[in-house]
Amino acid sequence: MPRRRFACCFAVLILAGSLLLATASEPFPFGSELMLDVAPTAGSKRIPMLEVEDDGTASIDLWCTSLRGQATIADDSITIVPAQTESDGQAAQCDPQQQSSDAALLAALASVSKWRRDGDVVELSGATTLRYRLMTN
Repeated sequence: MPRRRFACCFAVLILAGSLLLATASEPFPFGSELMLDVAPTAGSKRIPMLEVEDDGTASIDLWCTSLRGQATIADDSITIVPAQTESDGQAAQCDPQQQSSDAALLAALASVSKWRRDGDVVELSGATTLRYRLMTN
């Protein structure tokens, strides 16, 4: 009898653990604006943003410029392939530090390979971890 009770308790614990793991993962927030979790740079109020639609089309707002791209998301993996900048006039208005920050962020986005969501926070990880916050306004 004690063995049977132990086996039943063990089975219940295994089932409960698998249910918790299944409900712990949150879906990728397609169609939502994600704001990079950083302070604005000196002289600017702009914060980089990312939005990925259901079809994988990505809108990428950097420190100074904006561009489109393509994202592929499956389970916990993600790849982002940026396209060319939309407007060279935007880049011309940026100082060299802003252009350098844009290039670094774009390189970090292009190198991400995993994503994880915890509530309103979405982390993209690769060579660098980028932390975004879901805009809930």
